[in-house]
Amino acid sequence: MTQIKKAEKITLDHGSGGLASQNLISDLFLKYLDNPLLHDLEDCAILPAQKQKSRLAMSTDSYVVDPIIFPGGNIGELAVNGTINDLAMRGAVPLGLSLGLIIEEGFELAKLEIIIASIADCCTKAGVDIITGDTKVVPRGKADKLFINTTGIGRVDEHINISGKNARPGDAIILSGTLADHGITIMTNRAGLQVSGDLHSDTMALHHLVQALLAENSAAVHVLRDPTRGGLATTLCEIAQASGISINLSEPDIPVRPVVGAACELIGLDPLYLANEGKCILICDENAATDLLACMRSTEAGKQAACIGRVVDGPAGRVSLTTSIGGTRLIEPLSGEPLPRIC
Repeated sequence: MTQIKKAEKITLDHGSGGLASQNLISDLFLKYLDNPLLHDLEDCAILPAQKQKSRLAMSTDSYVVDPIIFPGGNIGELAVNGTINDLAMRGAVPLGLSLGLIIEEGFELAKLEIIIASIADCCTKAGVDIITGDTKVVPRGKADKLFINTTGIGRVDEHINISGKNARPGDAIILSGTLADHGITIMTNRAGLQVSGDLHSDTMALHHLVQALLAENSAAVHVLRDPTRGGLATTLCEIAQASGISINLSEPDIPVRPVVGAACELIGLDPLYLANEGKCILICDENAATDLLACMRSTEAGKQAACIGRVVDGPAGRVSLTTSIGGTRLIEPLSGEPLPRIC
């Protein structure tokens, strides 16, 4: 029997639905992602019945980051962690994810395997499975290497009410860790800039951190958001507008790693506007802030958490920053996109 040579790159045949497609699924995707819900390869996964007095949450996102592999992660890790985090920011416990890939003809299978393996590792760490998926291959030049879409389903207990509309005057604003790690890593890597120090993406799943906060005091948790595109500044402007309140931040209390601050200064960028992929903003009742901050710092994802400001009475959407020298600076939403394809 003639032995078929194993392909080293993606071909259009891998997207045909025929034997090559089946081999790609069985030899690569199931090799890393196999689980009882995915194994039968049905077009729709049926989740087990959930407990009563809970609601379903759903989120979807597409990832087109360039470069697709970067210090601290890759497009696959961003896709898994990003969708888990979108669910977590509404207080949802993730139940399962879909994985859709659009692959350009000629993409190296070895590189695809690195990405799929990292997706499997993220899913294992998060305790969330890929339960359904799809793969399409487009001709060379009709995409840029690899695009990924992930959709997540989660469960939210009926008593949880977390929304960007819920910030109240007097609330404390807590950030789970350092700013701008992901954005500055992508920018310097894409530009080929050599910066001394350890620049790496902060991509990580935050649902365990969120569940710890909710177990500590769910009623005190008013708003949760992950400051991705547009960074901390734009996200807080959106929350202030949605809640009809003003926000005051304290610049000395906002954590930025020295190497990130130096790189931002070198390029002329403000870390307040750069993307983060493993941080969250918590806006909570001021009376519970000390306990919730301690709770956040007790988790792996929140070890560097800090209280960075307060919600105050004032015009809807107004965000101000008290600077290190005691001045006041108004913070506006991001205008334009300083770095496309950040995630």
